[in-house]
Amino acid sequence: MKKWINTGFVLHVIGRNLMILSAALALCMLIAHSYSEPIRPFFLAIIPTLTLGLVFHFTTRKALHNNVIQRREAYLTVTFSWITLGILGALPYLLSGAIPSPVNAIFESVSGFTTTGSSILEEIESLPKSILFWRSLTHWIGGIGIIVLVIVVMPSLQMGGYHLFSMESSLQDKIQSRIKGVGKRLLFIYLLLTAAETGLLLLGNMSLYESVCHAFGTVATGGFSPRNTSIADYSPYIQYVIMLFMFLAGTNFAVHYYLFKRDFKRVKANEEVRFFMLVTIIIGSIVTTTLFFKTDRSFEQSFRDGFFQVISIITCTGFATTDYMEWPRYTWLILFVAMFLGGSTGSTAGGIKMVRHLLLLKNIRHTFRKMLQPNAIFAIKLNKNTINTDSNNAIMSFIMAYFLIFVAGSLTLIFIGVGTSESASAVATSMAGIGPGLGKIGPAGNFAYLPDAAKWLLSFIMLIGRLEIYTVLVLFTPGFWRV
Repeated sequence: MKKWINTGFVLHVIGRNLMILSAALALCMLIAHSYSEPIRPFFLAIIPTLTLGLVFHFTTRKALHNNVIQRREAYLTVTFSWITLGILGALPYLLSGAIPSPVNAIFESVSGFTTTGSSILEEIESLPKSILFWRSLTHWIGGIGIIVLVIVVMPSLQMGGYHLFSMESSLQDKIQSRIKGVGKRLLFIYLLLTAAETGLLLLGNMSLYESVCHAFGTVATGGFSPRNTSIADYSPYIQYVIMLFMFLAGTNFAVHYYLFKRDFKRVKANEEVRFFMLVTIIIGSIVTTTLFFKTDRSFEQSFRDGFFQVISIITCTGFATTDYMEWPRYTWLILFVAMFLGGSTGSTAGGIKMVRHLLLLKNIRHTFRKMLQPNAIFAIKLNKNTINTDSNNAIMSFIMAYFLIFVAGSLTLIFIGVGTSESASAVATSMAGIGPGLGKIGPAGNFAYLPDAAKWLLSFIMLIGRLEIYTVLVLFTPGFWRV
């Protein structure tokens, strides 16, 4: 017999999340003050956010007495935390008048927190700097995962915290056994990458404000830029710096930790890292060669534009240095396929993730080997560890579910009235958390023209993709609510 869902625990964690969100809004008040912009939108947004946070926190403290939580509480906590953040995060846009439409404001907010980077804004640079800073900050918060931030400051979760952490970030290669220690080390790496990129961008004569905003968008693999043209108007040096950090952000953070500890043996043994690098090099080389021979670009510019865009899409960042809709048509197909790849597990990147594609290829090879030697026993291994049948089936099921949702979402958008190429790329880019798609929603366009029904659907798909499908969809199964 199942136990009752501990709703007090769920609300308590959401309350902690809202207090962190209030602190982020307060930071934006300081940014607004420094640029002589109105602080009122952020102050008014803090009132309901902090009030709810304090109410949830102080009225549910008894729920923490039972630290062993069910997986159902973990699913509910993660999903409703992101929904709450998406709704309350829209308040600064609405209260400032920057985005007067509630649908558009929530779309922009959800896109920020899920690190998708899809936008309905047409004139970005006309908005107050404090609003654009908030827009980039939602990326940074979403990138590390608001749940991880809670675990770092919330030791009272103890063992229960691992459910929250694993649901949100898919980090399977734990750095150490205690989840609080994992959270601290992740946060340190995240801060270090952000600070390092900011410093390197400053060396390229980018302003401090824009350096911080772009570092937020890069390390979180989000893609929001305070410029209308994204990264296109910046120097090659700036583009190379952002290219490097997009790749680093798309790499498993446990690998960064091992590099920091000079444990090169573990890094070398990580098959996903090698596969990630190989796929990026192959696709980047194909696009670079195409641009060099089919356009009037020099080899250096072909290399820079080609690899920048490929890394941006594979890591699900969404920054752009050029309008790839002006490239040869078959490169669109290459980039579209790249939208389904994703970065490494345990990174801020979205998508299916490289390790799942690697295991899919291993399964295909396993099938062929069994056809040739039906009586032989072969094991599917990753990093020299055997993958058990349940884990293998779960990974294959995830890939199937991913594509089924992609097809269903695309058909629904077409039914709503969105063009075929735009529908397919909109769902693909929303699920993977990339940002721009193809056609009217490409790097030179945006999502503003879509009907409201399409924006609501894509906001939901962003949430599903960020939380890796099952975390959200399990809430819609009858068995989840049976006690």
